[in-house]
Amino acid sequence: MDLTVEDGTLILRGHFDGRSSARVRDALYRQIEQTTGTLVVDLAEVESVDATALRLLAAATKGMEREGRALVLRGCSPAVRRVIALTKLRRLVTMERAASA
Repeated sequence: MDLTVEDGTLILRGHFDGRSSARVRDALYRQIEQTTGTLVVDLAEVESVDATALRLLAAATKGMEREGRALVLRGCSPAVRRVIALTKLRRLVTMERAASA
């Protein structure tokens, strides 16, 4: 898993699963602390996600909502969108197709 931050957006690349969830969690919560409004997590180059990754995104989303803020998932592939839809996470998260021009 490769993690970078560009213009306040957390960009993930690779497999987002149990092996990478601790690194992603640390980076995600660091960005949450540094962001005052909406936090965008770019998943355009994420090849796969698992239940651990989805639980992490759900917990972060709920935490931000309690503070009146939002977490937005950007660029989810069709495969990642399917997993999100199947697990009902779709009800919790906001998704964008691609980066704004």
